[in-house]
Amino acid sequence: MESGSRVAEDLEVGLAAARAGAAVLSRMYGTELSREHKTAIDFATSADVAAERAILDVIRTARPTDGFVGEELGEVHLDQGGTAHRTWLVDPLCGTLNFAARTATFSVNVALREAGTTTVAVVAHPPSGELYWAAGTRFGTLGRPTAERPATRLVDVNADGPLDRRFVGAQLAADPELRARFSPRVESTTLALAWVSTGQRLGYVTDGLHRDSVHFAAGIALCVAAGCVITDFDGNPVHTGPGIVAAGDPEAHDALLAAVSRHRAG
Repeated sequence: MESGSRVAEDLEVGLAAARAGAAVLSRMYGTELSREHKTAIDFATSADVAAERAILDVIRTARPTDGFVGEELGEVHLDQGGTAHRTWLVDPLCGTLNFAARTATFSVNVALREAGTTTVAVVAHPPSGELYWAAGTRFGTLGRPTAERPATRLVDVNADGPLDRRFVGAQLAADPELRARFSPRVESTTLALAWVSTGQRLGYVTDGLHRDSVHFAAGIALCVAAGCVITDFDGNPVHTGPGIVAAGDPEAHDALLAAVSRHRAG
């Protein structure tokens, strides 16, 4: 495990990298963007690539021997003399479809994984200028006033999922028992996990396997550091099995797990 000073230095690198990506997105938001289609309903834009290159430049300069895995550039070997156990996972534009549609629900995700543990995580929300960060067990925000966790019943569910089988997210928004207790919203970016960590959302549910994911590593680390309850769909430690259920308190988490269990694919 790294020393406290090393983690603090890594956090500064993560914050600088996230800010660099956020600056690119702020500059390009609302402009005409070229698109590279991955599927009929998924694509990357010139903003994704430009933001990732800006983030890579920061990390390459500050941590030339670390590994780097980006959503757009893939695995980049910064220095052949480096060690593989320290890898930065980067999603430069989480919420590309929202960004391209000029909808301000998107984020920049930066996480440092070391020996299977996320030691530093930063999620930036360019439209508000807010940054959410975790360093080991410490959690904090920048650009957002500190306050008591508000009482909210808003719960986000990820409605993106496979086309060839049932998945939980699509079912939860219409679940009458869940709707009687919570106010479900559809959200497919890691920003939702950042909002759970600050209490802006009570919970978040997403299908899928997300170990070492550029999309979710940073958000998961935020929730853990903030003291939220976060597990897989079976209530086991996150990444043990499929899915993620995150909540601000145990009662809400139990209720969300019960809702999930009603809609698990057979």
